[in-house]
Amino acid sequence: MEKVWARVEEKLDKKEDKRTIVLWKKIGIAASFLLFFSLGYQFLKTDENTIDTPKHPVVTQEKENTISNSEKEAVVDNSNVTAKPEKTETKTSGIIKSKAVNIKTNDAVAIKEDTDEFDPDEEVLSKTTTKTAEIAQAEPKTELLEETRIVVTETKIDPVTKEKIITGTVVDAQQLPLPGVNVVVKGTTRGTQTDFDGKYSIAVNPNEQLAFSYVGYKSKIAPVKDNSKLDIALSEESGMLSEVIVTGYTATKRSKSSAAVSIVDEKAHKSTRRSKKEAALASPNSSNDGYIANTSGNRTYRNGDTSIILRGVGSVNGNDEPLYIVDGMPADEETFKSINPNEIKEITVLKDASATGFYGHRGVNGIIVVKTKLSKREWRKKLKELKRKKNTEVYKMDEHTEDYNPFVENPFESPKNNPLSTFSIDVNNASYTNIRRFINNGQEVPKNAVRVEEMVNFFKYNYPQPKGDEPFSIQTEYSDAPWNPKHKLLKIGLQGKIIPTEKLPASNLVFLIDVSGSMNEDNKLPLLKQSMKILIEELRKEDKVSIVVYAGAAGMVLPPTSGNDKKAILDAIEKLSAGGSTAGGEGIELAYKIAQENFIKNGNNRVLLATDGDFNVGKSSNADMETLIEEKRKSGVFLTCLGYGMGNYKDSKMQILANKGNGNYAYIDNIQEANRFLGKEFKGTLFAIAKDVKIQIEFNPKHVQSYRLIGYESRKLKTEDFTNDAVDAGELGSGHTVTALYEVIPAGVESEFSNNMPDLKYTKTEENGTAYTNELATIKFRYKKPDGDKSIELVNVVENISIPLNTASDDFKFSAAVAWFGLKLRDSKLIPNKSSKDIKKLAKEGLSNDEEGYKAEFIRLVESAK
Repeated sequence: MEKVWARVEEKLDKKEDKRTIVLWKKIGIAASFLLFFSLGYQFLKTDENTIDTPKHPVVTQEKENTISNSEKEAVVDNSNVTAKPEKTETKTSGIIKSKAVNIKTNDAVAIKEDTDEFDPDEEVLSKTTTKTAEIAQAEPKTELLEETRIVVTETKIDPVTKEKIITGTVVDAQQLPLPGVNVVVKGTTRGTQTDFDGKYSIAVNPNEQLAFSYVGYKSKIAPVKDNSKLDIALSEESGMLSEVIVTGYTATKRSKSSAAVSIVDEKAHKSTRRSKKEAALASPNSSNDGYIANTSGNRTYRNGDTSIILRGVGSVNGNDEPLYIVDGMPADEETFKSINPNEIKEITVLKDASATGFYGHRGVNGIIVVKTKLSKREWRKKLKELKRKKNTEVYKMDEHTEDYNPFVENPFESPKNNPLSTFSIDVNNASYTNIRRFINNGQEVPKNAVRVEEMVNFFKYNYPQPKGDEPFSIQTEYSDAPWNPKHKLLKIGLQGKIIPTEKLPASNLVFLIDVSGSMNEDNKLPLLKQSMKILIEELRKEDKVSIVVYAGAAGMVLPPTSGNDKKAILDAIEKLSAGGSTAGGEGIELAYKIAQENFIKNGNNRVLLATDGDFNVGKSSNADMETLIEEKRKSGVFLTCLGYGMGNYKDSKMQILANKGNGNYAYIDNIQEANRFLGKEFKGTLFAIAKDVKIQIEFNPKHVQSYRLIGYESRKLKTEDFTNDAVDAGELGSGHTVTALYEVIPAGVESEFSNNMPDLKYTKTEENGTAYTNELATIKFRYKKPDGDKSIELVNVVENISIPLNTASDDFKFSAAVAWFGLKLRDSKLIPNKSSKDIKKLAKEGLSNDEEGYKAEFIRLVESAK
């Protein structure tokens, strides 16, 4: 027991000692805490520092406000002291502000302000309070922040009106959106337009007003004030509306239609008609402007004309023109504007989905439906006359910029004084396709644009193939002149040998393409690209193509590339775009340089120039071009000229280049012509079988009183040029045909066109008695091989045997009809009969061998020509 009690007493003693130790520890900790707190409190109180940093440099008055004296506990670690935020309210100048206090060691204490109300017309208080608290880097301890002093700075800002964004929608009386409504800040030039959904957005000041206006609707003005959104409903002008709605092919009552439609009937039209004085001052094309709700001449061009826009401007360069339907037929804006207001019975404007209900995408810009008082027959007649007038005006505008070499028609000559007639062949046919363009456009054909030989040589004739090694055959035919029964007509025909494709030599082609600004039209560079694609399809593996372009300068865009790599060639063509001036001379220099660098001996070396001929930089005159191309001709490189476009077309330059550059020349007026010249006649166009082909004919004065060569005015040569191999002449391609016509006044025939020569004193011309009595003429031909320098001569004698016109060949009749039509277009003084009916009759009699339909097309042109 004594041992037990001894243990109990021992444990009690240890417990009492433990209590004593714990008590003293608590007392020591409490004393340390009180000491630290007292020192910290005194430090903060004496070191308080208030800094005023207003944002705006305007100070009026300082006030001291005290935050609530409630104690704030702070938990302090080695780097931060975070005080629990407490919201207090301070009312100043009627503004309620709440503040939250955040304290960080060694950082400024910022008091953030959240405004419950804000009035821009009241004074704005800028309050910023900073507090710096330094905390000793010691053991963690707690600090009580009893009072924080805040300096409030009142900042008074001068009243400044601020802009704000106003949005809204403009609708009509039926709550349908109105696109294109003008929304303008009243009294200013600031404004906008509603979009397709009638919506708008504009920056305005609260004290400003917005003006809403739309043609055919009453204008409205709305103050902005405190509004951020303004939806406006416009009402239509009552004097411009009717009760019946025509939507494409059907009609419905206004009360049953939900379409956005405006109608002007005859009565309303008359009530709003201009006075004579107003009409005289108005634009000649604005006779119907202002009479239709939602239409206006709100886009003005340099010529003073205006366009009509129904549904606002969709894009800067896009087409905003509405679709016009006149008496059930689509029409253009010019046709609509040309209608006499007195002939209008009713006009209907469709603006929303109803516009596309019957006409699809064409009605996306709205539709104007016009019903006239004219019968269908009268309206068709009016349209035809309008088209003719329009095209005539276009021609008159273009006439001053298109350039054609003037020439005088060949006169009759006497074989006694001028026994020899010498000329170069011409396989060009550009004149015919150019004339076709004029006639199809309803335009008058310029006289100097008509070259009869090119018209005749556009067509293929059934001439026999040459025999042996000769490059061409010769055929002649002698019959009556269709326009003058007293006269005769001698036809001379050449047929080039057709060479099979597999035997054609390899080609070294350089495409010289004009990409200047003048080529930026649909019938120029885009058509040119399509043309070249046709030619590229004809190329073979052994052929190679280079592409040179020129505008302000010249450059190569495709190095020599095999004809088998069509993708690379087509890609280079497709990337071409137009812009800049036209340095044609520089382009020709570079193209010939590349052709010579890649020259193929015994091959087909050729430059293909595609342009409108409008050269205006560097060597550009006709004389410059002639000198340049004559020099390049010596290189052995041939030239093919392809003409494009209208309006500024320079036929004169193209003709000079082709005639002087061992080349040929075609005018591409459409893709069909490109397919004919570069596709179907590929071999004849690009592969010469003879060059410098000349013809010299001597007429027998025993049977010929006078003669004249029809056409070939620009191809005539001097007598001595025939045997001069240095003188250039035309080339003949594989399969080409060439036709020349001479009008002959037989000996002993009385004719008003006879060239009566006076008797000569010193020179006597005597007939050779009975010699050559059966010969009408002797024809000599000279030509060179494509790679030769020496001419070869052929001779053909024509017998004096004339056959009646009705038994002449189809080729004779048709070629004579084409020449007759050309002389009529030139208003020749040497043909007494200019009847289109007779020309058409003769052409029909000679209509054969026309698989492609070109001869039938000619007959239609005769019917259409004025």
